[in-house]
Amino acid sequence: MTVIARAPLLDRLRPFWQGFDGPLLLACLWLMAWGLLGMYSVGFDHGTRFVDQSRNFALGAAVLFVVAQFPSAKLMRLAVPLYVVGVVLLLGVEFFGITRKGATRWLNVGVTVIQPSELLKIATPLMLAAWFQWRENASASLRMRLPDFLVAFALLAIPFLLVAKQPDLGTGLLILFAGLYVIYFAGLSWKLIVPVVAAGVIGIGALVASEDHICQDEVKWVLLKEYQKTRVCTLLDPHKDPLGKGFHVLQGEIAIGSGGITGKGFMQGTQTHLEFIPERTTDFIFAAFSEEFGLLGGLALLGGFSVLLFRGLVIAGSAPSLFERLLAGSITLSIFSYVFVNLGMVMGLLPVVGVPLPFISYGGTAMVMLGLSLGLLLAIGRSGRAGRRSY
Repeated sequence: MTVIARAPLLDRLRPFWQGFDGPLLLACLWLMAWGLLGMYSVGFDHGTRFVDQSRNFALGAAVLFVVAQFPSAKLMRLAVPLYVVGVVLLLGVEFFGITRKGATRWLNVGVTVIQPSELLKIATPLMLAAWFQWRENASASLRMRLPDFLVAFALLAIPFLLVAKQPDLGTGLLILFAGLYVIYFAGLSWKLIVPVVAAGVIGIGALVASEDHICQDEVKWVLLKEYQKTRVCTLLDPHKDPLGKGFHVLQGEIAIGSGGITGKGFMQGTQTHLEFIPERTTDFIFAAFSEEFGLLGGLALLGGFSVLLFRGLVIAGSAPSLFERLLAGSITLSIFSYVFVNLGMVMGLLPVVGVPLPFISYGGTAMVMLGLSLGLLLAIGRSGRAGRRSY
Protein backbone atom coordinates (compact mmCIF):
# COMPACT_ATOMS: atom_id res chain seq x y z
CA MET A 1 0.00 0.00 0.00
CA THR A 2 1.36 3.39 -0.98
CA VAL A 3 1.40 6.04 1.72
CA ILE A 4 1.48 9.69 0.62
CA ALA A 5 2.87 11.96 3.31
CA ARG A 6 1.27 15.39 3.47
CA ALA A 7 3.55 18.35 3.88
CA PRO A 8 3.26 20.28 7.17
CA LEU A 9 0.67 23.06 7.19
CA LEU A 10 3.30 25.82 7.35
CA ASP A 11 5.05 24.43 4.28
CA ARG A 12 1.77 24.38 2.36
CA LEU A 13 1.00 27.96 3.34
CA ARG A 14 4.52 29.29 2.69
CA PRO A 15 3.93 30.05 -1.05
CA PHE A 16 1.15 32.47 -0.09
CA TRP A 17 3.42 34.73 1.95
CA GLN A 18 6.88 33.88 0.61
CA GLY A 19 8.61 36.89 -0.93
CA PHE A 20 6.68 39.50 1.06
CA ASP A 21 8.70 42.51 2.17
CA GLY A 22 9.36 41.83 5.86
CA PRO A 23 10.13 45.41 7.02
CA LEU A 24 7.02 46.71 5.26
CA LEU A 25 4.83 44.12 6.95
CA LEU A 26 6.40 44.86 10.35
CA ALA A 27 5.74 48.58 9.85
CA CYS A 28 2.10 47.78 9.03
CA LEU A 29 1.76 45.61 12.15
CA TRP A 30 3.39 48.33 14.28
CA LEU A 31 1.00 51.00 13.00
CA MET A 32 -1.97 48.65 13.27
CA ALA A 33 -1.15 47.96 16.94
CA TRP A 34 -0.94 51.68 17.71
CA GLY A 35 -4.13 52.27 15.75
CA LEU A 36 -6.10 49.73 17.77
CA LEU A 37 -4.59 50.95 21.04
CA GLY A 38 -5.41 54.55 20.19
CA MET A 39 -8.92 53.73 19.01
CA TYR A 40 -9.69 51.88 22.24
CA SER A 41 -8.26 54.72 24.32
CA VAL A 42 -10.02 57.63 22.60
CA GLY A 43 -13.16 55.76 21.52
CA PHE A 44 -14.04 53.44 24.41
CA ASP A 45 -16.89 55.78 25.34
CA HIS A 46 -17.84 56.42 21.71
CA GLY A 47 -20.19 53.57 20.88
CA THR A 48 -18.73 50.50 19.20
CA ARG A 49 -15.88 52.25 17.42
CA PHE A 50 -13.17 49.91 18.71
CA VAL A 51 -15.06 46.74 17.75
CA ASP A 52 -15.97 48.17 14.36
CA GLN A 53 -12.41 49.32 13.73
CA SER A 54 -11.11 45.85 14.61
CA ARG A 55 -13.46 44.48 11.95
CA ASN A 56 -12.19 47.12 9.51
CA PHE A 57 -8.60 46.09 10.18
CA ALA A 58 -9.48 42.44 9.55
CA LEU A 59 -11.19 43.36 6.27
CA GLY A 60 -8.27 45.55 5.19
CA ALA A 61 -5.78 42.78 6.04
CA ALA A 62 -7.80 40.28 4.00
CA VAL A 63 -7.83 42.63 1.01
CA LEU A 64 -4.07 43.17 1.40
CA PHE A 65 -3.35 39.43 1.47
CA VAL A 66 -5.56 38.62 -1.53
CA VAL A 67 -4.26 41.47 -3.70
CA ALA A 68 -0.65 40.60 -2.84
CA GLN A 69 -1.14 37.17 -4.45
CA PHE A 70 -1.66 38.62 -7.93
CA PRO A 71 1.33 38.98 -10.28
CA SER A 72 1.84 42.75 -10.29
CA ALA A 73 2.68 42.89 -14.00
CA LYS A 74 -0.79 41.50 -14.84
CA LEU A 75 -2.45 44.30 -12.87
CA MET A 76 -1.92 46.52 -15.91
CA ARG A 77 -4.83 44.70 -17.56
CA LEU A 78 -7.14 46.21 -14.94
CA ALA A 79 -6.08 49.80 -15.64
CA VAL A 80 -8.51 50.66 -18.44
CA PRO A 81 -11.57 48.82 -17.02
CA LEU A 82 -11.15 50.34 -13.54
CA TYR A 83 -10.53 53.83 -14.90
CA VAL A 84 -13.47 53.71 -17.31
CA VAL A 85 -15.83 52.29 -14.66
CA GLY A 86 -14.67 54.94 -12.18
CA VAL A 87 -15.23 57.82 -14.61
CA VAL A 88 -18.64 56.44 -15.63
CA LEU A 89 -19.65 56.22 -11.97
CA LEU A 90 -18.48 59.81 -11.44
CA LEU A 91 -20.67 60.87 -14.36
CA GLY A 92 -23.49 58.94 -12.71
CA VAL A 93 -22.93 60.95 -9.54
CA GLU A 94 -23.11 64.12 -11.63
CA PHE A 95 -26.56 63.25 -13.01
CA PHE A 96 -28.10 60.84 -10.47
CA GLY A 97 -26.03 61.35 -7.32
CA ILE A 98 -27.24 61.57 -3.73
CA THR A 99 -26.75 64.93 -2.02
CA ARG A 100 -25.82 65.14 1.64
CA LYS A 101 -24.83 68.32 3.50
CA GLY A 102 -24.66 70.28 0.26
CA ALA A 103 -22.33 67.86 -1.55
CA THR A 104 -23.29 65.32 -4.23
CA ARG A 105 -20.70 62.56 -3.76
CA TRP A 106 -22.67 59.32 -3.49
CA LEU A 107 -24.41 57.03 -5.96
CA ASN A 108 -27.08 54.41 -5.33
CA VAL A 109 -26.17 51.32 -7.39
CA GLY A 110 -29.12 49.25 -6.22
CA VAL A 111 -27.56 46.99 -3.62
CA THR A 112 -25.70 49.75 -1.79
CA VAL A 113 -24.65 53.40 -1.84
CA ILE A 114 -21.06 54.01 -2.95
CA GLN A 115 -18.65 56.94 -3.22
CA PRO A 116 -16.99 56.47 -6.65
CA SER A 117 -14.22 58.99 -5.94
CA GLU A 118 -12.59 56.42 -3.62
CA LEU A 119 -12.10 54.06 -6.57
CA LEU A 120 -10.32 56.77 -8.57
CA LYS A 121 -7.64 57.13 -5.89
CA ILE A 122 -6.24 53.82 -7.16
CA ALA A 123 -7.67 53.68 -10.70
CA THR A 124 -6.10 57.00 -11.76
CA PRO A 125 -2.44 56.22 -10.92
CA LEU A 126 -2.98 52.68 -12.24
CA MET A 127 -4.20 54.08 -15.56
CA LEU A 128 -1.36 56.62 -15.82
CA ALA A 129 1.30 54.02 -14.97
CA ALA A 130 -0.13 51.71 -17.65
CA TRP A 131 -0.18 54.58 -20.16
CA PHE A 132 3.50 55.33 -19.71
CA GLN A 133 4.35 51.61 -19.92
CA TRP A 134 2.48 51.37 -23.23
CA ARG A 135 4.30 54.43 -24.53
CA GLU A 136 7.67 52.97 -23.54
CA ASN A 137 6.83 49.70 -25.31
CA ALA A 138 5.74 51.55 -28.46
CA SER A 139 8.66 53.97 -28.60
CA ALA A 140 12.20 53.26 -29.72
CA SER A 141 13.41 55.90 -27.26
CA LEU A 142 13.39 55.43 -23.49
CA ARG A 143 12.48 59.09 -22.98
CA MET A 144 8.87 60.25 -22.89
CA ARG A 145 7.84 63.02 -25.25
CA LEU A 146 5.68 66.06 -24.58
CA PRO A 147 2.54 64.52 -26.22
CA ASP A 148 2.82 61.56 -23.83
CA PHE A 149 2.68 63.90 -20.84
CA LEU A 150 -0.17 65.95 -22.36
CA VAL A 151 -2.31 62.81 -22.69
CA ALA A 152 -1.41 61.86 -19.11
CA PHE A 153 -2.49 65.28 -17.84
CA ALA A 154 -5.79 64.90 -19.72
CA LEU A 155 -6.39 61.47 -18.18
CA LEU A 156 -5.70 62.99 -14.76
CA ALA A 157 -7.82 66.11 -15.29
CA ILE A 158 -11.03 64.18 -16.02
CA PRO A 159 -11.47 62.51 -12.59
CA PHE A 160 -10.00 65.48 -10.73
CA LEU A 161 -12.47 67.98 -12.23
CA LEU A 162 -15.45 65.64 -11.79
CA VAL A 163 -14.63 65.07 -8.10
CA ALA A 164 -13.83 68.74 -7.41
CA LYS A 165 -17.21 69.68 -8.91
CA GLN A 166 -19.17 67.52 -6.41
CA PRO A 167 -17.71 69.53 -4.51
CA ASP A 168 -15.01 67.45 -2.83
CA LEU A 169 -11.80 69.39 -3.32
CA GLY A 170 -9.95 67.38 -0.63
CA THR A 171 -10.48 64.02 -2.38
CA GLY A 172 -9.93 65.69 -5.74
CA LEU A 173 -6.52 66.94 -4.62
CA LEU A 174 -5.56 63.48 -3.35
CA ILE A 175 -6.42 62.03 -6.77
CA LEU A 176 -4.49 64.87 -8.40
CA PHE A 177 -1.41 64.26 -6.26
CA ALA A 178 -1.51 60.49 -6.90
CA GLY A 179 -1.53 61.16 -10.65
CA LEU A 180 1.15 63.86 -10.46
CA TYR A 181 3.46 61.47 -8.64
CA VAL A 182 3.19 59.04 -11.57
CA ILE A 183 3.85 61.82 -14.07
CA TYR A 184 6.83 63.07 -12.06
CA PHE A 185 8.41 59.62 -11.77
CA ALA A 186 7.84 59.11 -15.51
CA GLY A 187 10.39 61.85 -16.15
CA LEU A 188 8.57 65.20 -16.23
CA SER A 189 11.13 67.92 -16.82
CA TRP A 190 12.12 70.21 -13.95
CA LYS A 191 11.75 73.09 -16.39
CA LEU A 192 7.98 72.53 -16.15
CA ILE A 193 7.90 71.76 -12.42
CA VAL A 194 9.87 74.73 -11.05
CA PRO A 195 7.62 77.49 -12.52
CA VAL A 196 4.51 75.81 -11.06
CA VAL A 197 6.12 75.47 -7.62
CA ALA A 198 7.34 79.08 -7.76
CA ALA A 199 3.86 80.31 -8.72
CA GLY A 200 2.39 78.33 -5.81
CA VAL A 201 4.83 79.84 -3.31
CA ILE A 202 4.13 83.35 -4.61
CA GLY A 203 0.37 82.70 -4.46
CA ILE A 204 0.52 81.48 -0.85
CA GLY A 205 2.61 84.50 0.11
CA ALA A 206 0.11 86.85 -1.52
CA LEU A 207 -2.75 85.04 0.23
CA VAL A 208 -1.15 85.48 3.66
CA ALA A 209 -0.24 89.12 2.99
CA SER A 210 -3.77 90.06 1.88
CA GLU A 211 -5.66 88.03 4.51
CA ASP A 212 -7.29 91.08 6.14
CA HIS A 213 -8.92 92.09 2.87
CA ILE A 214 -9.80 88.86 1.09
CA CYS A 215 -11.37 87.24 4.16
CA GLN A 216 -14.02 89.93 4.57
CA ASP A 217 -17.59 88.64 4.27
CA GLU A 218 -18.40 90.82 1.27
CA VAL A 219 -15.43 89.51 -0.76
CA LYS A 220 -16.39 86.61 -3.04
CA TRP A 221 -13.81 84.09 -4.21
CA VAL A 222 -14.32 83.17 -7.85
CA LEU A 223 -12.75 79.70 -7.99
CA LEU A 224 -13.70 78.33 -4.56
CA LYS A 225 -16.97 77.66 -2.76
CA GLU A 226 -17.90 79.71 0.29
CA TYR A 227 -17.10 76.86 2.70
CA GLN A 228 -13.67 76.47 1.07
CA LYS A 229 -13.01 80.18 1.55
CA THR A 230 -14.01 79.75 5.19
CA ARG A 231 -11.52 76.92 5.67
CA VAL A 232 -8.64 78.92 4.20
CA CYS A 233 -9.48 82.05 6.20
CA THR A 234 -9.85 80.00 9.39
CA LEU A 235 -6.38 78.58 8.77
CA LEU A 236 -4.95 82.07 8.43
CA ASP A 237 -6.54 83.27 11.68
CA PRO A 238 -8.53 80.72 13.72
CA HIS A 239 -8.81 83.16 16.65
CA LYS A 240 -11.30 85.33 14.77
CA ASP A 241 -14.05 82.83 15.64
CA PRO A 242 -12.65 80.58 18.41
CA LEU A 243 -16.04 79.10 19.35
CA GLY A 244 -17.22 78.61 15.78
CA LYS A 245 -15.16 78.18 12.64
CA GLY A 246 -11.82 78.05 14.45
CA PHE A 247 -12.97 75.63 17.16
CA HIS A 248 -11.63 72.46 15.50
CA VAL A 249 -8.15 73.81 14.93
CA LEU A 250 -7.75 75.51 18.31
CA GLN A 251 -8.97 72.52 20.32
CA GLY A 252 -6.69 70.23 18.35
CA GLU A 253 -3.69 72.43 19.11
CA ILE A 254 -4.63 72.60 22.80
CA ALA A 255 -4.92 68.80 23.00
CA ILE A 256 -1.56 68.23 21.31
CA GLY A 257 0.17 70.78 23.52
CA SER A 258 -1.39 69.50 26.74
CA GLY A 259 -0.06 65.99 26.06
CA GLY A 260 3.51 67.10 26.67
CA ILE A 261 6.33 64.59 26.29
CA THR A 262 4.72 61.43 27.64
CA GLY A 263 1.00 62.27 27.42
CA LYS A 264 -1.72 62.25 30.05
CA GLY A 265 -1.97 58.48 29.96
CA PHE A 266 -4.04 55.70 28.45
CA MET A 267 -7.76 56.69 28.47
CA GLN A 268 -6.94 59.84 30.49
CA GLY A 269 -7.32 62.60 27.90
CA THR A 270 -9.52 65.36 29.28
CA GLN A 271 -9.85 67.33 26.04
CA THR A 272 -10.78 64.07 24.34
CA HIS A 273 -13.32 62.60 26.71
CA LEU A 274 -14.94 65.92 27.65
CA GLU A 275 -15.87 66.23 23.95
CA PHE A 276 -13.71 69.28 23.19
CA ILE A 277 -12.11 67.58 20.17
CA PRO A 278 -14.55 67.25 17.25
CA GLU A 279 -14.23 64.09 15.13
CA ARG A 280 -11.89 62.58 17.72
CA THR A 281 -12.01 59.08 16.20
CA THR A 282 -11.72 60.16 12.56
CA ASP A 283 -10.10 63.30 11.12
CA PHE A 284 -8.81 64.71 14.42
CA ILE A 285 -7.73 61.46 16.04
CA PHE A 286 -4.07 62.53 16.06
CA ALA A 287 -4.93 65.38 18.46
CA ALA A 288 -6.66 62.92 20.82
CA PHE A 289 -3.82 60.42 20.39
CA SER A 290 -1.16 63.05 21.17
CA GLU A 291 -3.01 64.19 24.29
CA GLU A 292 -2.96 60.67 25.74
CA PHE A 293 0.39 59.39 24.42
CA GLY A 294 2.33 62.64 24.09
CA LEU A 295 5.30 63.47 21.92
CA LEU A 296 6.78 59.99 22.36
CA GLY A 297 3.59 58.37 21.06
CA GLY A 298 3.57 60.73 18.09
CA LEU A 299 7.20 59.88 17.33
CA ALA A 300 6.34 56.17 17.53
CA LEU A 301 3.72 56.72 14.83
CA LEU A 302 6.05 58.80 12.67
CA GLY A 303 8.74 56.14 13.02
CA GLY A 304 6.36 53.48 11.72
CA PHE A 305 5.26 55.68 8.82
CA SER A 306 8.90 56.48 7.99
CA VAL A 307 9.80 52.78 7.72
CA LEU A 308 6.70 52.10 5.61
CA LEU A 309 7.45 54.96 3.23
CA PHE A 310 11.14 54.06 2.98
CA ARG A 311 10.34 50.45 2.11
CA GLY A 312 7.75 51.59 -0.41
CA LEU A 313 10.37 53.70 -2.21
CA VAL A 314 12.85 50.81 -2.09
CA ILE A 315 10.23 48.55 -3.69
CA ALA A 316 9.57 51.19 -6.35
CA GLY A 317 13.28 51.52 -7.09
CA SER A 318 13.78 47.77 -7.53
CA ALA A 319 10.57 47.03 -9.48
CA PRO A 320 11.20 45.12 -12.73
CA SER A 321 9.10 47.28 -15.09
CA LEU A 322 8.23 50.94 -15.62
CA PHE A 323 4.57 50.26 -14.82
CA GLU A 324 5.42 48.70 -11.46
CA ARG A 325 7.96 51.42 -10.59
CA LEU A 326 5.49 54.22 -11.32
CA LEU A 327 2.61 52.54 -9.49
CA ALA A 328 4.70 51.69 -6.40
CA GLY A 329 6.13 55.21 -6.25
CA SER A 330 2.69 56.78 -6.56
CA ILE A 331 1.15 54.53 -3.88
CA THR A 332 4.00 55.29 -1.47
CA LEU A 333 3.83 59.05 -1.92
CA SER A 334 0.03 58.98 -1.78
CA ILE A 335 0.26 57.43 1.70
CA PHE A 336 2.74 60.20 2.55
CA SER A 337 0.18 62.76 1.31
CA TYR A 338 -2.47 61.35 3.64
CA VAL A 339 -0.12 61.53 6.63
CA PHE A 340 1.19 65.00 5.74
CA VAL A 341 -2.24 66.52 5.07
CA ASN A 342 -3.89 65.01 8.16
CA LEU A 343 -1.10 66.03 10.56
CA GLY A 344 -0.83 69.47 8.97
CA MET A 345 -4.59 69.94 9.29
CA VAL A 346 -4.68 68.89 12.95
CA MET A 347 -1.71 71.09 13.86
CA GLY A 348 -3.15 74.15 12.11
CA LEU A 349 -0.67 74.21 9.24
CA LEU A 350 -3.16 73.27 6.50
CA PRO A 351 -6.90 73.89 5.97
CA VAL A 352 -9.33 71.44 7.56
CA VAL A 353 -10.28 68.76 5.02
CA GLY A 354 -11.73 65.28 5.41
CA VAL A 355 -8.50 63.27 5.11
CA PRO A 356 -8.03 60.27 7.46
CA LEU A 357 -4.74 59.30 9.10
CA PRO A 358 -3.82 55.84 7.73
CA PHE A 359 -4.09 53.00 10.28
CA ILE A 360 -5.25 55.40 12.99
CA SER A 361 -8.50 57.07 11.86
CA TYR A 362 -11.77 55.16 12.02
CA GLY A 363 -13.24 54.15 8.67
CA GLY A 364 -14.15 51.05 6.72
CA THR A 365 -13.71 52.37 3.19
CA ALA A 366 -10.40 54.01 4.07
CA MET A 367 -9.12 50.75 5.56
CA VAL A 368 -10.11 48.73 2.50
CA MET A 369 -8.38 51.21 0.19
CA LEU A 370 -5.29 51.16 2.42
CA GLY A 371 -5.25 47.35 2.30
CA LEU A 372 -5.60 47.47 -1.48
CA SER A 373 -2.72 49.96 -1.80
CA LEU A 374 -0.39 48.01 0.47
CA GLY A 375 -1.36 44.75 -1.24
CA LEU A 376 -0.29 46.25 -4.56
CA LEU A 377 3.01 47.35 -2.98
CA LEU A 378 3.66 43.86 -1.62
CA ALA A 379 2.81 42.30 -5.00
CA ILE A 380 5.27 44.63 -6.75
CA GLY A 381 7.94 43.91 -4.13
CA ARG A 382 7.37 40.18 -4.56
CA SER A 383 7.73 40.53 -8.33
CA GLY A 384 10.99 42.44 -7.91
CA ARG A 385 12.46 39.77 -5.65
CA ALA A 386 11.38 36.99 -8.01
CA GLY A 387 13.06 38.84 -10.89
CA ARG A 388 16.34 39.17 -8.96
CA ARG A 389 16.31 35.44 -8.06
CA SER A 390 15.90 34.50 -11.72
CA TYR A 391 19.30 35.97 -12.64
